[in-house]
Amino acid sequence: MVIKELEHYIRHFAKRFLIFLKWLLFSVLSGILVGSAGAVFHYCIFYATKARGLYPWLIFLLPGAGLLIVGAYHLMHDEKDTGTNLVLSAIHSGEHIPLKMAPLIFISTIMTHLFGGSAGREGAALQLGGSIGNSLGRMLKFDEKDQHIMIMCGMSAAFSALFGTPLSAAIFSMEVVSVGIMHYAALVPCVVASLLAQGIAKYCRIAPEQFPLASVPEFTFQSAITIAVLAILCAIVSTLFCILLHTGEALYKKYFPNPYLRIFAGGALVVALTLLVGNQDYNGAGMPFIARCFETGKAVPYAFLLKMLFTAVTLAAGYKGGEIVPSFFIGAAFGCLFGDLVGFSPELCAAAGMGAVFCGVTNCPITSLFICFELFGFEGMPYYLLSVALGYMLSGYYGLYHSQKIVYSKYKTEFINRKTR
Repeated sequence: MVIKELEHYIRHFAKRFLIFLKWLLFSVLSGILVGSAGAVFHYCIFYATKARGLYPWLIFLLPGAGLLIVGAYHLMHDEKDTGTNLVLSAIHSGEHIPLKMAPLIFISTIMTHLFGGSAGREGAALQLGGSIGNSLGRMLKFDEKDQHIMIMCGMSAAFSALFGTPLSAAIFSMEVVSVGIMHYAALVPCVVASLLAQGIAKYCRIAPEQFPLASVPEFTFQSAITIAVLAILCAIVSTLFCILLHTGEALYKKYFPNPYLRIFAGGALVVALTLLVGNQDYNGAGMPFIARCFETGKAVPYAFLLKMLFTAVTLAAGYKGGEIVPSFFIGAAFGCLFGDLVGFSPELCAAAGMGAVFCGVTNCPITSLFICFELFGFEGMPYYLLSVALGYMLSGYYGLYHSQKIVYSKYKTEFINRKTR
């Protein structure tokens, strides 16, 4: 009996080990390719942002750059590109992600940043990684289910290379697809690709994003209540951001059905808003502003609202980029403002606000918690845990990505399988 059980175990272990070797090989390949592309993308965004800082007049070329972006997508017969939504749909339904999506999102995102559109970079990285991962899977003749894993693998590698948070990057691509379940079959490939991509980023001297807190107050009943109030407000802010993005897209399409006219009008509106504000704090991704929140503990009271407006006007018009760093900006600005008003550690409130808003817009509580640990350290764990949990529950079924599915209810152990609003 024991010998038979041992033989059974050895046979099944051999099968599992062969599967492991298969995914080890292909996740290494994905990590190297996507990590290298992510490193190049990082430096292109860095120099584009630096050039705009040196030559602020580049903002006036944004409407013209928009015409070039729409023209490029038209030329490549990809006018109905839905960005990250297409990547998520490909994992759900097996839709094909064309390889041409990679150079298109690469170039158009750089142009958006160079000329002053308000957008992030991680959303573009997800599309870049998903496109490369999907194409690798097809080239290697993988079946549909394994291709889904390759897409998630590419997404993790790109996120890790750009942001320097391998733990969050590995989990995010498994968690963002279907809220309420995790695609654990992709765990080993995503972890290997994420760590390898981070190693490539380090080799290329790309410093990870980190905002270590100078001190963290003791977690008490009073401080817990303060952070809970902040998290409740952040849930409202994250919902407002999602509504603004989706409403902006609908209004643009209603009043400017022609994509060339739409993006030109959007670019002109961003230029007008920039001139009204008098600076370019709300253009680009906004990482310098986030860093200032942690360095000074101060934020312009209406900064989070302006970043929402700038980002909605930019992305809804058709410019390319992502929504993740803008959500960090919004959370940090609002949290810093809240902490300053109530007199409780603005830096900690900025960190908790970032985690809560990110969780509210992505519906990814585990990733949100991990990203707080990687960005701010583990010392503030109780605050991050509380803010992320409340931000997840109270943000409802809103989200950045319409293709994201809420598989299980946020409020009951109930299968609902609905898309986000």
